[in-house]
Amino acid sequence: MHIATNSEIIDISLEVKTAELAKKFSKILHKGDVVYFHGEIGVGKTTFIRHLVNCLQANNHLNQTEVTSPTFNLINEYDVGVFIIQHYDLYRLTNSHETKNIGLLENQKEILTLIEWPEKIDNKIENKIDLFFEYGEDMNKRFLTIKGISNKSLNEIS
Repeated sequence: MHIATNSEIIDISLEVKTAELAKKFSKILHKGDVVYFHGEIGVGKTTFIRHLVNCLQANNHLNQTEVTSPTFNLINEYDVGVFIIQHYDLYRLTNSHETKNIGLLENQKEILTLIEWPEKIDNKIENKIDLFFEYGEDMNKRFLTIKGISNKSLNEIS
């Protein structure tokens, strides 16, 4: 169970930093975890997820797959060897009722669930990790704040 905590603000303006952080983050994730990805379009959510999925695949000696945003099909699945990742992008949904027809959180304990645009979900879950992606003032800077993990895990990541 994750212990909610506040994170420091982490600069992820360079993609190499995003990749490094995703690699560290992958080490604390387990089957059954749910991660919410908050932030505007283009701020780096899918890029982070791509690095995360590919890192888990590489760690388990699997070929790295192309990781794209499931904006139009709503969900992509990735086998990372030790579990399946379901990556949801809820951007196109117009109301929370539409989340009931896509299997969201149905097999939560058996998979790792990554959700972009979680504000479209009415039924919030308590034990989740929240990643907040933000632009800096000049739009060239990007920052990440992590909430919902222990201080020990946070220290391992940042």
